[in-house]
Amino acid sequence: MQTTKAKPFRDLCSEHGITATHQRQVLYEVMQGMEGHPSPEEVYARVREQIPSISLATVYKNIHLFVESGVLREVSLHHGTVRVEMNEWAHHHLVCSKCKSISDIGEQELNLAPVRSTLNGFLVERYAVDVIGICPKCQ
Repeated sequence: MQTTKAKPFRDLCSEHGITATHQRQVLYEVMQGMEGHPSPEEVYARVREQIPSISLATVYKNIHLFVESGVLREVSLHHGTVRVEMNEWAHHHLVCSKCKSISDIGEQELNLAPVRSTLNGFLVERYAVDVIGICPKCQ
């Protein structure tokens, strides 16, 4: 997995126009340490270890804020719940239709032609491909 050095949290918040709070910093740092594409429930379980009084609603609210402001990206809609990722490198996803697991796959592995910056007047910001199938564990 390719990773990039994370910016200090306060700088990241400033760049994205959101207020840096203690809860948001803990939430972000916990997510930085999690593998894969965690669900809000998985993040909540980890954050509660550091902030026992935090609610699931607060975790959801802040994850949505991070997505809306561009701090995080939401991944595949094929798994039934919001999933986010910390990876900033160009990649796509393999989504298991049985267990709903999500795995990263590099752009070069899919051998896709580059997408033009505009398609029929539609301004492309980024593109994401979800390959839906059955993972080796579920086969």
